[in-house]
Amino acid sequence: MSGLIALVGAGNMGGAMLSGWLKNGVDPSSILVIDPGANDAAKLRFRDAGVQHVTEAPLNTTVSLLFLAVKPQIMAAALPSLKGLVGSDTVVVSVAAGKTLAFMESHLGAVAMVRAMPNTPAMVGRGITGAYANGLVSEAQRATVHDLLKVSGPVEWVSSESDIDAVTAVSGSGPAYVFYLVECMAEAGRKAGLPADLAMRLARETVAGAGELLHQSTDEAATLRKNVTSPGGTTAAALSVLMADDAMQPLFDAAIAAAKTRAEELAS
Repeated sequence: MSGLIALVGAGNMGGAMLSGWLKNGVDPSSILVIDPGANDAAKLRFRDAGVQHVTEAPLNTTVSLLFLAVKPQIMAAALPSLKGLVGSDTVVVSVAAGKTLAFMESHLGAVAMVRAMPNTPAMVGRGITGAYANGLVSEAQRATVHDLLKVSGPVEWVSSESDIDAVTAVSGSGPAYVFYLVECMAEAGRKAGLPADLAMRLARETVAGAGELLHQSTDEAATLRKNVTSPGGTTAAALSVLMADDAMQPLFDAAIAAAKTRAEELAS
């Protein structure tokens, strides 16, 4: 990408994106990190990587891309000081949950903007991001943003900003559902007679391994499920419980709906 990239916030998500950019050949001299809360270890990493770090937005500077990775609750306080970085050719990308394009426009003006929702596996390069671009984003800008987001995993573009709320409910919050699945499997294993630490190791590695198999396979999830389910066997017995009409699917329907509703409430 030509021009300067300003990364505002280099915490977990911003730091993961920065690491991905550097690993994928983005020129460190083209990256400006704006983070007043960076600790000494982070400052050392910036220096060693050749990335410029400042505690506040520089004056008389516009950037090609303004990447907002600050917590949603401090976005309103952070945006006014960043308006000077935004020029006619700037594209703004926000990964703050619940903050709409209209909210950002109220602080930065009507400019090219992308609202993105990555998830925490981005920290290990295995995330997925849903993204929506407003009508001012050019094809070239969208391609650039896509390249910068995909360093942490696939990028899925949606046609409506409201779809980001559903993306948040499925993949943004989704890692927590998987982690809770591990907790439940481990607890069930303990109740079945296994030592608690062994049950947890079995659950962790099973979910991690199944996820990797799903990642590498071209088969549908349903096909992989059927492949491991022998008629009349132990897996079939368990699935008869999990797939009952009042079991896992309606629970997930309700959970996703609750998360989506909360995302909509935060956005409004």
